[in-house]
Amino acid sequence: MIEARWGTSEHAVATALKEAVAADVLGRIRRRDASLWSADHAAQRAIANRLGWLDAPSWADQRLAELRSFAGEASHFPWNVLLGMGGSSLAPEVLARTYGAGNLIVLDSTDPSEPLAAERRIGRDGAMFVVASKSGETIETRSHAAYFGERTRDPARFVAITDPGSALESLAHERGYSRTFLNPPDVGGRYSALTYFGLAPASAIGIDVEPLLRRAHEASDADALELGVALGELALAGRDKVTFVASPEFSAFGAWAEQLLAESTGKDGKGLIPVDGEPLGPPGVYGTDRVFVAVGGQTGLDALTDAGQPVVVIPASEPADLGALFFTFELATAVAGWRLGVDPFDEPNVSESKQNTAALIEAYERDGTLPSALPDTEQDGVQIFGVAGASSVTEGLQRFFGSSHPGDYVALQAFVPRNDATERGLRNARTAIRDRLQLATTVGFGPRFLHSTGQLHKGGPATGVYLQVTTEHPEDVPIPGKRYTFGVLQAAQAAGDFASLARHGRRVVRVHLSEGVELGLAALGDLIGRALAS
Repeated sequence: MIEARWGTSEHAVATALKEAVAADVLGRIRRRDASLWSADHAAQRAIANRLGWLDAPSWADQRLAELRSFAGEASHFPWNVLLGMGGSSLAPEVLARTYGAGNLIVLDSTDPSEPLAAERRIGRDGAMFVVASKSGETIETRSHAAYFGERTRDPARFVAITDPGSALESLAHERGYSRTFLNPPDVGGRYSALTYFGLAPASAIGIDVEPLLRRAHEASDADALELGVALGELALAGRDKVTFVASPEFSAFGAWAEQLLAESTGKDGKGLIPVDGEPLGPPGVYGTDRVFVAVGGQTGLDALTDAGQPVVVIPASEPADLGALFFTFELATAVAGWRLGVDPFDEPNVSESKQNTAALIEAYERDGTLPSALPDTEQDGVQIFGVAGASSVTEGLQRFFGSSHPGDYVALQAFVPRNDATERGLRNARTAIRDRLQLATTVGFGPRFLHSTGQLHKGGPATGVYLQVTTEHPEDVPIPGKRYTFGVLQAAQAAGDFASLARHGRRVVRVHLSEGVELGLAALGDLIGRALAS
C-alpha cells in the first residue's frame, strides 16, 4: 500500500478522491467507458481501441509457454540487441537494469557512435536482434534494422515485435526473421510494458516473467486511484513537477514512467511534467511546484515533508515488483487524465517533429546538404543559436536563463551519445541550474526523448525553457539503402524539433559543441556556471 503525505494539499486531494469515487472512475475504466475522457464520439471510438492494457496481465499469462520457448532460443546468443524507440524499448531497459541483466543492448539513438559502440560490444560473440515497432514505420528502428541486417546478413538472428498488418510484419516475413510477435493492436506503445514489447525482450535476457505478471495481478486499484487523482489535482493547483526519487535498485524505473506521464497528459496546455534522474537536494533548492514520488523508499524524504512538500512512497523491494509498478502507473495515468480533463491515450503533437525531419531529409537527398545558419556567437568551442545580439555565449545563456520564471522547468535536450560520461556532465549542469534558479530540470537524449517527453514539450504547459545541445561526429555511419547517414539523420531530427518548439512559441536556444562532445560538455558546463553566477 502506498504511503502518502500530501502536506498542505491533503484536503484538496481528499476532496478530489471523494469525487472520483462518486463518479465511479475505477469502475468506468474497468468497463472501458471511453466517455470518461471525452464527450466526442470519434475520440471515444479511438480511446476504446487503446484500452487493451487493462487485460495485458491475463493476456500474457496465456503466452508464458511461448515466451519460455523464445527464452531458450535466445539463450544461445551472448548478446541481445533491442532496436526500438520509446514504448518499444523503455520497459525492457528498465527490466534489464533492475534485474541486473547485462546482456541487453538498447539502441535508441541515431548518433552514429552508438551503432558502432554496439558492434564493438558484440564483437565476434554474436547477438540476437529484436526489432520492435508498433507501426513498423519508426525511422530510427528501420535504419538500425537496415544497418545490422547488412552487417550480419543472417535474418535468422532477427526477431520482430509489432502490430498485425504493420510494415514490420511484412518486412520480417520477406526477410525471413526467425520469429514475429504480433502484439494486441489495442495497446498503445507507452502502455505496452506487460505485452510482448516488454516481456519478449525480458525473456530473451533470461528474466522469468511469470512473477512479474503475478505481481501485476496483485496491484492495488485503490493505490492507483489515489495516486492518479492526487497527481492530477496537485497539477491543477500548480504542483505539476512529478519528481521521481528511488532506491538504487529501482533507479531505472523513472525513465519508463517519464514517457507514460509526459506523453499521456502533456496536451491541451496541461500536463504532468516528470522529473527523472535529478539528484535529490535539500528542501531549499525546490520551489512550490513539486510532488515527490519515491519508488522503493529513499532517504531524505522526512526533510521534504517537514518543509511542506507532498511525498508519496510506492513500496517495492524485489525486481518482480516492477509488474505491480507498471500496472499501477498505467492505471494511475488514466485516472490523472480524467482529473486533468485530457485524453491520456493520444499524442497529437508527436508527428510535428517527425514531419519536419522528413522534410529536411528530403531536402538533403535532393541537394546533398542540410540548411545551415551562422551561430550568433562562439566561445570556448561552444556556438550558440537563437540569441541574436549576444556578445558571448555566457551572455546568451544569461538571457536564456533570465527568461525563466518560478514554476518553469529547464529541459536539456542533448543530441549527443548516451553514455556514463555524457550523463555525468549533463547531471552536473542540471544540478547547478536547479540549485541556482530553484527550477525543476529534465535531461533528454535525442532522438530518444522525442518518443518520450516530446509530446509534453509542444502540447503541455508553456513553462519549459529548452536548451538543445548538438555536437560534431568524429565518425559518421551510412544507412544502407539511403543517401543520408546516421549523423545527417540526427542533425535533421534536432533541427526539426527546434523548429517545432519555435513554432509553438517555446523558449528554445541551441548550443553546438564544435570541438566534440567530451571537451564541449566540459566547456558548456563552465559557461553555464558563469552565466548562473552573474
